[in-house]
Amino acid sequence: MLAMMNPQAREKAQWHLRSEPQSEQANPAAPLSPGQIQDLGLAAAQMTGAAWRAFQAEMTLKYGCGSARVAETRLGWSRERVEVGLGERRTGIACLSAHAAWRGRNRWEEKYPEAARALRGRAEAPAQQAPTVRTPLAYPRLPATAAREALRAPGSAESALPAPSTMAEVVTRLG
Repeated sequence: MLAMMNPQAREKAQWHLRSEPQSEQANPAAPLSPGQIQDLGLAAAQMTGAAWRAFQAEMTLKYGCGSARVAETRLGWSRERVEVGLGERRTGIACLSAHAAWRGRNRWEEKYPEAARALRGRAEAPAQQAPTVRTPLAYPRLPATAAREALRAPGSAESALPAPSTMAEVVTRLG
C-alpha cells in the first residue's frame, strides 16, 4: 500500500505527520538546568491533588511547549497526570477521585436507619444539658446496655445490633 503512494504521502503516512508542520521555533521551550529540574520536582512533590496537577500544567506550558510528552521526558513527571492538569486548566473544572467518596465503613446509623430512628426516639427523652452550658449538645442518660436491650425488645435482628462500645458511640452521636 505504501509503495503505491507518492513519496510525500508515503512520508506522512509513515511518520504520522500532521498536514501543517509545527516547528519548535514557533514555541521554543525554555532551557532548564538539572538543578532547576530538581527544584521543580521538589516543589511539585510538596503539593497534592488538583494543586499538584495545576502546578505541573503551568510548568509544562512554560517550559514544555504545552506537551505532556515533553514534560515527561524533560521533567520526569507522569504524562497522564500532566494531561489531566492541562485539561483541568483548559476547562476550569477540577477532577476528583472516587477514592474519598467510596472509602471507609458506613456508620451504624446509615446501615440501619429504622433502628437508629427508634433509638433516637428512645434516647431523646432522658437527655441532659452539659453542666458547663457552653455547648448546645445534650448528653444521653441512656446507657449503651439499656439502648441495646431497648432495640432487642422490638424484635430487631441480633446482627443489626452493634457491640456495646459501638452502641455507646451511637447513643452519644444521636444525643
